[in-house]
Amino acid sequence: MELAKNLAPNYNPIDIIENIFASQSYELERRNANEVVVEVQGKWNNMLLFFAWEANMRCMHFSCLMDIETKIEDRSKIFELLALVNEELWVGHFSYWAEQNIPVFKHSVILNDEEELFESKISQIVDIAIRECERMYPVFKVVLTKGMDPHQALYPMLMDTVGQA
Repeated sequence: MELAKNLAPNYNPIDIIENIFASQSYELERRNANEVVVEVQGKWNNMLLFFAWEANMRCMHFSCLMDIETKIEDRSKIFELLALVNEELWVGHFSYWAEQNIPVFKHSVILNDEEELFESKISQIVDIAIRECERMYPVFKVVLTKGMDPHQALYPMLMDTVGQA
C-alpha cells in the first residue's frame, strides 16, 4: 500500500468552503485553520453547518445541527428514532449530540488534493443534509419535545402519497 506521499501539505478545503459561503453572504465563523461554521436559514429554523478538515486522514467531516432541544428524559426514544431514520438514508446519518441535546446530520468525505468537482461535491452534500434535516425536523420535534412514539412520528413520512390535494 502506498502512503500518501504526493499530497500537498498546505491543501486545506476549509479555505474553499469559506470562500464559497462568504461569496454568497452567509454568516460564518472560521474557528481555526481546519474548522468553519456557517449559519443557514432552513424551512423550520436556522441550521448550523459545521465543516472540519482532518489533514492526516484527508477527510472532510460535515455536520448539520438542527435547533431542537430535547425536553424528554427517556433517551431510548431518541435512539430508536435515529435507528429508524437512518435506515432510510443513502448518504450520511443522523446522530444525537448529547452534550447539546440536539439531533445532527453527519457525513464525511475522503478528498484528494486539488480534487476536481470539490465545490460541486460539497454543494451536493449540503443540499442533501438540508433536505433531510427539513424533511425530518417535524419528526424529531414531536419525539424530542412531546415524547411521541418514533414509529408513530415517522408513519406520515414513510407513506407514499398519490395525487394532489
